[in-house]
Amino acid sequence: MKLIRTEDAVGQVLCHDITQIIPGVTKDAVFRKGHVVTKEDIPVLLSVGKEHLYVWEKQEGMLHENEAAEILCAICKGQNMERTQAKEGKIELTAACDGLLKVDSSRLKAVNSLGEMIIATRHGNFPVKKGDKLAGTRIIPLVIQEEKMETAKKAAGEEPILDLKPFARKKAAILTTGSEVYHGRIQDQFTPVILEKLAEYDTEVIGSQILDDKHEQITQAILDFIAKGAELIICTGGMSVDPDDRTPLAIKNTGADVVSYGAPVLPGAMFMLAYYEGRIPIAGLPGCVMYAKRTIFDLVLPRLMADDRIHREDLQVLGQGGLCLSCPVCTFPNCGFGKGE
Repeated sequence: MKLIRTEDAVGQVLCHDITQIIPGVTKDAVFRKGHVVTKEDIPVLLSVGKEHLYVWEKQEGMLHENEAAEILCAICKGQNMERTQAKEGKIELTAACDGLLKVDSSRLKAVNSLGEMIIATRHGNFPVKKGDKLAGTRIIPLVIQEEKMETAKKAAGEEPILDLKPFARKKAAILTTGSEVYHGRIQDQFTPVILEKLAEYDTEVIGSQILDDKHEQITQAILDFIAKGAELIICTGGMSVDPDDRTPLAIKNTGADVVSYGAPVLPGAMFMLAYYEGRIPIAGLPGCVMYAKRTIFDLVLPRLMADDRIHREDLQVLGQGGLCLSCPVCTFPNCGFGKGE
């Protein structure tokens, strides 16, 4: 720091807060630490009794907190995001559209492990709305070594740590299986649940069909809907190991690449996911999706709607946090369900 006359402080960076006291009106910082003094600020500073100021003295190899904040922002900011101006070493990122937030947790941890800087984000793989806050970044000290920020850039890699994938408009088809529904012994209560969840996204349901537990019919129905332009196939029921439940076999017989049959999530352990020709997801939903408020389907649907390819490993890591507590008042997604590693 160096002490200078206030009249000579234009363009200089304040090293401490400047407090303004107006009895009965305010007692607050009129200028914060890190503020760059302008010509218009001089009368205000003099009015609060500041004829001299402590300002930051530029040193070779050191960056002001706001300069470093710009680097941290560049490390984080992916597509479809908006940012605030740097203030006191802080920058926030918000969503420029509805979409799926992606966070590279390993690179995030690498940067946060360096110290004197932080990146705090929402959980990745969850949907966000336009305007939602995504992340906040902060440089801790007033000045930081330029070399340290270069280390942060290397730890983060070439691509931004955050990405926001906009949701796609999809044509969907629903296949409800089960002899009890097919023969009219019970009413189909599954399709309305799926329609309600799909309504949260920009989807066009091009058709739905109720089928018997005959795997040949289910396979053919899947292929027929794909031929009609379906970009997402949802099969409900018939997912257990019961000999009468043939949906997993039917999905496999389409020739689709099966990602997983089973997921470490409750409710939803018997979930199945496959991709037809590598691009059209086919989801097999167990019965719990019909009656449980939140299940595995709520965790994977946002990713399917954002064309975010799901791999076996993505499902395996859901074990930690994969237990829904069925709270009397559901606050999902503002809870721990689906938020593991």
